[in-house]
Amino acid sequence: NIPSDKIEILAKIFKVSPIYLMGWDETNEESPPKKKGIKIPVLGRVAAGVPIEMIEDVLDYEEITEDMARHDKYFALKIQGDSMTPRIWNNDVVIVRQQDDAENGDIVIATVNGDDAVCKRLQKYNDGIALISLNPQYEPIYFKKDEVDEKPVRIIGKVVELRGKF
Repeated sequence: NIPSDKIEILAKIFKVSPIYLMGWDETNEESPPKKKGIKIPVLGRVAAGVPIEMIEDVLDYEEITEDMARHDKYFALKIQGDSMTPRIWNNDVVIVRQQDDAENGDIVIATVNGDDAVCKRLQKYNDGIALISLNPQYEPIYFKKDEVDEKPVRIIGKVVELRGKF
């Protein structure tokens, strides 16, 4: 039962807030711990259109939850182009979970010829795959099973989150 004017004086002496002095701040034991984010690199630009060489320069960092980071590996890519509009726009950033396969309809990052990367919707067929743009102005890119192995065409991750930029 310390009078509030005395709490203020003590807080000034110790150079802390009255809330901290009274133990009411977020660090007290009764408060839930603050969740911390994990920074992941935005590794470069990836084409949303015709395949372009994937650049692996770190352009920026994005934050994901500790829970996401604990269960899988993630990276971020900056989108270049308009083939995934109206959902994904030029300069948007996508959060990608590293994985080498995906389900029909998933939006994936795939490499073609080892170096070129694209962001597309995946469609699997008995005789191959298609990488499909959301923008109807772009034709799907089809690969037969032998082309998938020869070129090669590889899924490097699944897009799990979109970070729109203005």
